[in-house]
Amino acid sequence: MSSSSDWNRRDFLYAAVGGAAGMYLGGCSRSLSRPYSDLRPTAMGPAPKNRWPELAQIAMDRVRRGGCDYGDIRLIETRTQNVSARDRRIANVDERLDSGYGIRVLYRGAWGFAASADFTNDEVRRTADLAVEIARASHTLMKEPVRLADEPVHNDSVKTAFQIDPFTISLNEKCNLLTEVSEALHRQNGIIRSNGNLWCQRDVKHFASTEGSAIDFNLLAVGAGFGATAKGDDGDFQSRSYDVTNKRIGWEHIVAGNLLANAPRVAEQAVEKVKARQPEPKKYDLVLDSGHLALTIHESCGHPTELDRALGYEANYAGTSFLTPEKLNNFRYASKHVTIVADNTRPTALASTGYDDDGVAGQRWPIIEEGILRGYSTNREVARAIGEKRSRGSCRADSWAAIPIVRISNVGLEPGSETLDSLFNGVDDGIYIEGRGSFSIDQRRYNLQFGGDVFWEIKNGKRGAMLKNVIYNGITPEFWGSCDGVGNKETWREHGFTNCGKGQPGQSGWMTHAASPARFRQINVINPKA
Repeated sequence: MSSSSDWNRRDFLYAAVGGAAGMYLGGCSRSLSRPYSDLRPTAMGPAPKNRWPELAQIAMDRVRRGGCDYGDIRLIETRTQNVSARDRRIANVDERLDSGYGIRVLYRGAWGFAASADFTNDEVRRTADLAVEIARASHTLMKEPVRLADEPVHNDSVKTAFQIDPFTISLNEKCNLLTEVSEALHRQNGIIRSNGNLWCQRDVKHFASTEGSAIDFNLLAVGAGFGATAKGDDGDFQSRSYDVTNKRIGWEHIVAGNLLANAPRVAEQAVEKVKARQPEPKKYDLVLDSGHLALTIHESCGHPTELDRALGYEANYAGTSFLTPEKLNNFRYASKHVTIVADNTRPTALASTGYDDDGVAGQRWPIIEEGILRGYSTNREVARAIGEKRSRGSCRADSWAAIPIVRISNVGLEPGSETLDSLFNGVDDGIYIEGRGSFSIDQRRYNLQFGGDVFWEIKNGKRGAMLKNVIYNGITPEFWGSCDGVGNKETWREHGFTNCGKGQPGQSGWMTHAASPARFRQINVINPKA
């Protein structure tokens, strides 16, 4: 662990041109990776939150004086707690408190960005001036100026609805819950390893812009899960997991998830899985549960419909997209059974923050409509590239020290009319897959390969014996084109992601993907050990 003075000296300047913003991080710019216990009060500490609007206006006044076309500031305080267990013991407790602000400006179509953890008036002015200076430097080499899509002025406040604040639950209670789950897993013969985690985060934020928007946020999220690993007589290892998916809600969500009650079943299935057979490589009809489809949607629907990626902005790092803009409204991406909607208004979904980091209100819109490409996730910078007058509100940063970028929205598969049994009834020789596993997908999101958490054979319309080591592959539009049935509203579930990587420097994005189980015909299943 470095000393606090080491952290304060780690300023750096990153200047970029050709449409990307230069940026500066000042003050305790790396406090994100410091434990809560090491965050000692200093003269650089956060200002009282009731002063944040005043500081925001100081910053915006400096931006206007600098001759900028636009500017905004995000002042943020983030508190995170992670508790993890491994093999009947608590393995780690980590609580972090982090605060700072980022100032973004647009000067003659060129971005500049600077950030600091020093909340003094003078530092706010200096940081704003530096953002302007960087934007002016970027402008000298700008090839095509940025033109922001219009957005109404918003003065609002947003707060996550919850019943029980997870930060009021004692650490002792959380540790006891995880150790009890671990003990229950290990009571099953054959279980050799276990893991578990509880997680919660609160983000308090103030957003202000030179256009006049001023928005306050108090956002909460929680999640939990555990897993068990069994070892077979032949030396094979197999795992099974259980998730209380990440949501914007309170501790009541963890209680309703019944971690302890689900532990015996998960342990039994891990042992059953290690004894299961591996299917013959060939084409099968697949029925995929919502937890599995969430990852498939994320990788093969969410990322290729981020408009900056489709425009080539991420080509040198995260790749491009086969869903390029000329395909909008005319490309058949999937069968008529597939309608995928982006919805940043669902209260418990992770990307539902009321407004994004452009200050754009959350919206709902079609991505795929009965198989046809209809929309993208956009921000104010790129929306005009497809002729849209307004951003879809999908611009987010993972901290005060990061510049906002286009992120996947809450993209989900709309329910159909089937039950899980009726999806099975249409299958003579197939496989049912639950949960997330390994995955691989190319840089254009065209060639895909997915595993899962647990698998069962489907014979003559009925679920049969458990299987293991199931991997399927395909081409994205052909895979989604093979879908001929989707589960109904009663089978529809949300699944939250907090580890979506993108950007340079890298950021971790949050979003929720919802789905009902769905059936896919004649998908290629391979031998993963071949």
